Amino acid sequence: MDATYWGWNFGVIAIKDSIKGHVVWSKFINRKERVEDYVEGVEWLEKNGFEIVCIVSDGLRGLRERLSRYPFQYCQFHQIKTVKHWLTSRPKLPASRELLELTYFMVHTDRASFEGLFGEWESKWTAFLKERALYTDGKMRYTHKNLRSAYLSIKRNMRFLWTFEEMYGSGVPNTNNGIESMFTDLKSILRLHKGISKNSRKTMILEHFSRLNADG
Repeated sequence: MDATYWGWNFGVIAIKDSIKGHVVWSKFINRKERVEDYVEGVEWLEKNGFEIVCIVSDGLRGLRERLSRYPFQYCQFHQIKTVKHWLTSRPKLPASRELLELTYFMVHTDRASFEGLFGEWESKWTAFLKERALYTDGKMRYTHKNLRSAYLSIKRNMRFLWTFEEMYGSGVPNTNNGIESMFTDLKSILRLHKGISKNSRKTMILEHFSRLNADG
């Protein structure tokens, strides 16, 4: 499940069956996505007899808690994006470079290996992460705030990054790439039709989803 936007006041939320490749629910929005939107979609699926094996998402705040009745897979590529956001793609600190390199490795390894390497990094840089500096307002604050944010993000999400391993054989993916790829194709199509009305755009989006479902 994910959302994509065209400007500030138009977007679409979609829930996709990762096994069949079908879009099983969608909703147009004129604002930022909300947890309630996804809950609405999941409840619709439940009422209409769909079997939900796992939720795969980029972790909108509060979503995991609202849908805690299902296993949750946090998109590994979104975790990488979060770490890059805090560290940039070319960090200067050795600790940051090592953490970014380790994060890239996530999609190429298993939980046990990643947790082992992450634990080694954590032990190596524990003192560095705890360094504080005295600011002009007289308060002590962490010196490496961005590095701490990246590190704590992984630590907080760790057990949800590997749900797909626990459900081996069920078809649960480790990323949201399937739906993000669909959105990329959709935007390429709509880019060829600039200037069309919002209603026409909605029609084209729904037709695209229908074609995907028919092909599947």
